[in-house]
Amino acid sequence: TEIMSETQIDDFADVDVIQVGARNMQNFRLLKALGKINKPILLKRGLSATIEEWLMSAEYVLAGGNPNVILCERGIRTFEKMIRNNLAVPLIKQKSHLPVIIDPSHAAGIAWMVQPLARTAIAAGADGLMIEVHNNPKAALCDGAQSLDPKQFDTLMIDVKRRVAFEEKTLL
Repeated sequence: TEIMSETQIDDFADVDVIQVGARNMQNFRLLKALGKINKPILLKRGLSATIEEWLMSAEYVLAGGNPNVILCERGIRTFEKMIRNNLAVPLIKQKSHLPVIIDPSHAAGIAWMVQPLARTAIAAGADGLMIEVHNNPKAALCDGAQSLDPKQFDTLMIDVKRRVAFEEKTLL
């Protein structure tokens, strides 16, 4: 349910949440149009966006009257080549009242790192997780390297539930 243009809004009438991907985080025409609807908007952080730029993008939706914005941290690109992106959950939670979910799949770009990053996100105060799952990650047309198979996902969810209970939290 990733929307690419304001002309697609009617096509998304039956979805629960509309995702604005990292590449469209600064598509201000789209953000303004999404501010006029009453549907949750999942706003992913752009690849090199500062936290301030990301929060200002959320403001376009909020200013239009739609209070249902969820921030999705997928990290930003750095000079480090061994991991794709860096995450900043505590800082985002301190700067905004909006819920923050983490996408450890895109943050790492490597399937075996998804579980440790999910643990970190829970401990850092994330409100939820977005995990990529594919029946056969090796055959996936895109994002296969970062996708968990269903068995790995089941293992992750057992761990997540245990950690959430330990932290006395509730995830979205």
